[in-house]
Amino acid sequence: MILNYKKYGLLFFLLTSLVITSCAAQKTNSDVAIVIHGGAGTIMPENMTDSLQIVYETKLEEAITAGHEILKSGGSAMEAVQKSINIMENSPLFNAGKGAVFTHDEKNSLDASIMDGNTLNAGAIAGVTNVKNPINLAYEVMINSPHVLLSGEGAETFAKEQRLEIVDPSYFFTQNRYDALQRVKAKEKSSFYDSNIDDSKYGTVGCVALDKNANLAAGTSTGGMTNKKWGRIGDSPIIGAGTYANNKTCAISSTGWGEYFIRGVVAYDISAQMEYAGKSLSEASKNVIKKLADLGGNGGVIALDHEGNISMEFNTAGMYRASIDAHQNLEVKMFRE
Repeated sequence: MILNYKKYGLLFFLLTSLVITSCAAQKTNSDVAIVIHGGAGTIMPENMTDSLQIVYETKLEEAITAGHEILKSGGSAMEAVQKSINIMENSPLFNAGKGAVFTHDEKNSLDASIMDGNTLNAGAIAGVTNVKNPINLAYEVMINSPHVLLSGEGAETFAKEQRLEIVDPSYFFTQNRYDALQRVKAKEKSSFYDSNIDDSKYGTVGCVALDKNANLAAGTSTGGMTNKKWGRIGDSPIIGAGTYANNKTCAISSTGWGEYFIRGVVAYDISAQMEYAGKSLSEASKNVIKKLADLGGNGGVIALDHEGNISMEFNTAGMYRASIDAHQNLEVKMFRE
């Protein structure tokens, strides 16, 4: 039998090209995934009414679905992170944006950060009082300034220059957060007050996402700690502590007692264990939260690796959290299981 090499050679070439193109597409069009948190702390069924639980679950589902829709449509992880966090910042349910806690001086002082796992570029802001959506300002710092972290009046001036939405500081006022501050102040005057068990440290919202181009992103936004003094800044705007993203490994957003997350460099430590010690996302997350507890700190992390694996580790009674994995499975949870 004599083969027509020209004919079959061309066919072989076309099939080979198709396989190569398909493989390349698989590398650049991964399944998308997204995870959010709305803070960790004493979140238990006995402390929450059924109606309030539904309110929280509904808002968490709204936030994560909005981010996931962006990812499904081919949008970037950076866009999805901002969108999901914006929804939580605009809700009085969470300690970020509209629902931010009060400082000792009865003000709302906001922090946020965001990181691009593809470029390792990052932006963060601290101590702002009039920017409606702090995560958006962190993003502008990342893409439109030579810096990583801006604070206070300088950050607010930069926000105006970038034409972000500026609000009167009274916008952030919520009665329940103000009342919580008064309770914490009253406890401070009592000899029985123990700051180590007070839930005023917890709140914070965050998001991590993986887009169709296999890029990771992470973001975190917070009002900080109730009754914080002297311009205190926690881990949320600190890259490597409250937020970290690296396409080689994972994206992380933290929530909890910020001082310990800073000391433990929690977000980066998870990535480092994966990159240098070969740990899985789950192993690294568990190791780091255990180390956090050993130091005396409480809180949790949401984590997403470059393959779409998800981890949500915490050592508190509960953590507001939701995820949509690479198979489009939605989970919304609040309590420890």
